[in-house]
Amino acid sequence: MHKYRYEGPVKKFGVIVSHWWVGETMAVSENKARSNLEYQFKKRLGYGAGIKVTLCGKIFMVEE
Repeated sequence: MHKYRYEGPVKKFGVIVSHWWVGETMAVSENKARSNLEYQFKKRLGYGAGIKVTLCGKIFMVEE
């Protein structure tokens, strides 16, 4: 597993709801990391599972 980090804007149904959000997660792939981070964002803001959020930027693997 690798550590991934995201720093950047987040959209909800195509509209920017956060101009700068930072999150980190452990995952086996970048796709799984993106899914984990989107889930984290939704939980922190109290959004339900049916809400579509999109991380607009690149996810980076953190060197350890």
